[in-house]
Amino acid sequence: MTPSGPGSGARAVVPAGARLVLATHNARKVAELRAILAPGLPGLDPAAVLGARDVHAPEPVEDGVTFEENALIKARALAAATGLPAVADDSGLSVDVLGGAPGIFSARWAGRHGDDAANLDLLLAQLADIAPAHRGARFVCAAALVTPDGAEHVEVGTLEGTLATAPRGTGGFGYDPVLVPRGDSRTCAELTPEQKNAISHRGQAFRALVPHLVAALRA
Repeated sequence: MTPSGPGSGARAVVPAGARLVLATHNARKVAELRAILAPGLPGLDPAAVLGARDVHAPEPVEDGVTFEENALIKARALAAATGLPAVADDSGLSVDVLGGAPGIFSARWAGRHGDDAANLDLLLAQLADIAPAHRGARFVCAAALVTPDGAEHVEVGTLEGTLATAPRGTGGFGYDPVLVPRGDSRTCAELTPEQKNAISHRGQAFRALVPHLVAALRA
């Protein structure tokens, strides 16, 4: 979840040529999502796919209690502010022995939104005495598409794995340095962007959303 920002009633500034807006202010996530969407949308100019920061869009209050609800809240607000099809995702880490936490609170597990290092430190401290056999976890992503005419669609992807005892790797973001995908020995942060996108929760959810995006962009 994201802390409440400016109200969602303001109108965003949409550059000429923009066709699709992603509801994130994270530049690395915009690049990742562009890469995921590119194969399904051949010929789409990357400059036509913008992030919320690019259009100075206000951030809505994410007060949903599921990934799906929060993804829709963000996509609805961005579609209303820009008049363009809007895509949003809400994602996080679900740890078995923590009953599914951090879950929707993943980005601010340590108390301050977006402090990846603090979130990792707290999570690893909480799991310090947990044996490898019980360190099961998964990344979950809900990806939502909302069009200006009110059409909505949500897809969910998951990446199953186990948690390492210490961060490894320099790629990715968030909890990538501690989740080891099932069947692999590397953390997500040790994978190349292409390897990660091929199996990631976000990749799964957004690839499933592509047919609906294509239809929306052709409408």
